[in-house]
Amino acid sequence: MMLSSIIVLYQGEIRMVNQRKVVIIGDGAVGSSIAFTLTQSSIVNEIVIIDVNKDKAEGDALDLNHCVALTKPKSIKAGEYKDIKHAKVIILACGVGQREGETRIQLLERNKRIFDSVIDSMNPYLDDDAIILVVTNPVDILSYYVMSKVKLSASQVIGSGTVLDTARFKYLLSNDVGVDARSIHAYVIGEHGDSEVVALSATRIAGYPIEKFYSAKRKQRLEHIVREVKESAYEIISKKGSTYYGIAVSTKRILESIIGDEHSVLTVSALINDAYNGQIKDVYLSLPCVVSSAGVEGIITPELSPEEQEKLANSARILKENL
Repeated sequence: MMLSSIIVLYQGEIRMVNQRKVVIIGDGAVGSSIAFTLTQSSIVNEIVIIDVNKDKAEGDALDLNHCVALTKPKSIKAGEYKDIKHAKVIILACGVGQREGETRIQLLERNKRIFDSVIDSMNPYLDDDAIILVVTNPVDILSYYVMSKVKLSASQVIGSGTVLDTARFKYLLSNDVGVDARSIHAYVIGEHGDSEVVALSATRIAGYPIEKFYSAKRKQRLEHIVREVKESAYEIISKKGSTYYGIAVSTKRILESIIGDEHSVLTVSALINDAYNGQIKDVYLSLPCVVSSAGVEGIITPELSPEEQEKLANSARILKENL
């Protein structure tokens, strides 16, 4: 028995629940990058890869197993939907990628059809304490869609949200002001897409408000950084076809907080029932969330300027129109 496993009594039956088992559904560029990133990490001890192209999944599993002696001990295999049983986290990386010039919202109909099949196949094997992490775009709408179709609570269905967008913002600020990105507290909130909001009023660099580093003379530079955050994905797609390394590392960071029960604050996409005096309700979007082994344990509503609140409300409206 692995030390990370615990024995629980469930409906009169003793079974094993592996708190560090992860299943990845979808073995394209994003799914395989996530698998590779997790192979180098000690946060998981079992990885199962599921894909309609079984040969690809088996090939990747074989390739990744050859890394294990050089990284951390773990089991890696290509599997089937029945292997979801006893998994702590199921990552949905299935679907088609974003084409050049295509918005994430335009992806919706193409990926919704794929998700219908995946959810039907996945549902019979979900454990009550499992967490579903959606990374496929449009991530906010698909997260809501998954939540509405599975037996788990909304807190157990999470979207990768704007974790990557927030990391991009911190990176760009770090390069511009010469401060370690880890000393920057900032949030990109709302839709993971064109209507996302860079919350400048909640941004702190080494504890100081952002205005200390960007006076009126440097306002144009800050506007350029904000624009670059929103346009980064389109630039990457135009140059190499798709983005996958950034979301793979973002996924790993979310898993660290779930599996390690860290209670870290991350801008994942979660169900917002009532925020900002009722301006935002019954929609999945990104706000700073407390992420633990139970999923989303709490949602934080940072103080925003009136303009930012209006932009966030508009982002919510756009998402609800597409639900």
